Amino acid sequence: MSTVVLSCSSLEEFVLAAQAECGTDYPVIFIDRKYHVEPETMKERIAEAVRELPEDVDTVLVAMGFCGGAWDHVSFDRRVVIPKVDDCVSLLLNHEGAFEPNRKETGHLYLYESDPDDFSALRFLRDRDAQEDVFGGMDPEFALRLMLEGYRNMDIIDTGLNDCYSEPYVAAAQEEADRIGADLDYAYGGIGMLKRLFSGEWDEGFLIAEPGQLIRHGDFFG
Repeated sequence: MSTVVLSCSSLEEFVLAAQAECGTDYPVIFIDRKYHVEPETMKERIAEAVRELPEDVDTVLVAMGFCGGAWDHVSFDRRVVIPKVDDCVSLLLNHEGAFEPNRKETGHLYLYESDPDDFSALRFLRDRDAQEDVFGGMDPEFALRLMLEGYRNMDIIDTGLNDCYSEPYVAAAQEEADRIGADLDYAYGGIGMLKRLFSGEWDEGFLIAEPGQLIRHGDFFG
């Protein structure tokens, strides 16, 4: 029998780093982060990815969170192990210490990518196809402001993998913050939860769903 990793593409570098530190080499299936926009679409992509796995795969290690409901009321024909967090940001913020399903602060947006060109807003504004899918004919700058108007803080997650104190990195992050009128600060994070996922140290922060078990919202936040 064998194990595979199912991951959001936004965590690719963190998954690779965690596997390297754990000494594991599980095959990884990445699902494009763009599907986060519509949880039902993400749910369909997850189901499709698991359905297409070889029959000898008996365990799927999930490197993502609840993702707005993408893991609500689903079941699979093999064991699935999922961090009990609301999203990928909380997964990175749960690096160590007491577990919390949602470690994000209200009104805070988070940056964690190593390459500033991949920062959420800047990346999205360059992606015309994504804009069309989400906003249709609406001006993307205006639509983005509507989406982000409740955020007054932007935190860089120091994961230890991003050069987040360098001048170019901070300048790019400040551009992101200025775009929505937010104050820029730092938060501490890392790949500790991913390392526990890959090493089999499944504590209270993980949901272990056996084959046929219905996965529900309450399993993450109950």
